[in-house]
Amino acid sequence: MAMPAEFHDLAERVNNWGRWGEDDELGTLNLITDAVVRDAAATVRSGRRIPLALPLEQDGVQTGMIPGRVNPLHTMLCVNQELFGAGTVATSDDVVTMALQAATHWDALAHVSHSGRLYNGRPAGSITPHGGAGFGGIGRVRHIVSRGVLLDVARARGVDRLTGDHAVVPEDLEAAEELAGTRVRAGDIVLVRTGQIQTCLRGDKHGYAHPSPGLSIRTPEWFRARDVAAVANDTLTFEIFPPEIEDLWLGVHALDLVEMGMLQGQNWNLEELSAACAEERRYAFLLSATPEPFTGGTGSPVAPVAVL
Repeated sequence: MAMPAEFHDLAERVNNWGRWGEDDELGTLNLITDAVVRDAAATVRSGRRIPLALPLEQDGVQTGMIPGRVNPLHTMLCVNQELFGAGTVATSDDVVTMALQAATHWDALAHVSHSGRLYNGRPAGSITPHGGAGFGGIGRVRHIVSRGVLLDVARARGVDRLTGDHAVVPEDLEAAEELAGTRVRAGDIVLVRTGQIQTCLRGDKHGYAHPSPGLSIRTPEWFRARDVAAVANDTLTFEIFPPEIEDLWLGVHALDLVEMGMLQGQNWNLEELSAACAEERRYAFLLSATPEPFTGGTGSPVAPVAVL
């Protein structure tokens, strides 16, 4: 089924193909300049460090809704094994099998395609079963450190958690921006809090997955206008699910990753950060969120830390 005309209109307005050269694989991460990082470092006042990742565990957020996307399966290879004879130093080793997007993660630019194309117009066929993403894979991203801005939409709307049918629109982002007392600017990483992850933290994984509040198809244009470097939120699907436009599945993914070349993150735990930002009355901070550099990966687990 072809994408609706509304999608193509939005795609044309947010498209960044060729902006940083025809061979570019980093997209809007190019907006994180040395000057942006220096400014980000200047936001640190208390040195308070807040982790934003969910635990990597077998009883994780995945429910089987996406076939094959398994929670981490942790196995011990050896336990206190003396490799060099009795009485020598013993070692314990383990191995993990998991989907790269099982828990808190970044989606690589190669994660989705539409109309046979990836970011910068590259063919979707460049992704192969054995090599993975030949273009736009997460291994191309070597570092992500910038100013983070929490747009606490739930708090700005006076609720603890947005309802499952709430599509976060630009007006929501601007209300949260007003609450934050800072304007989102070029090179920022925006974290959008809906409060949805509370459902997961209470143990209701199915309720966390569906129905879920999330970003509206109207938001990519707002992020493009602000030259945001990346966006993450506290939901499984990132965008509202079920979709706001019938039969337009993962439309926000396609606009962000394919058209704009903007990384997006899911399953970020923003609850402690929300409380800390409200307590300190400031919503900008230094954010370190470098993905694991899996060659050919279409995503990667990440353990982000906000430093206030």
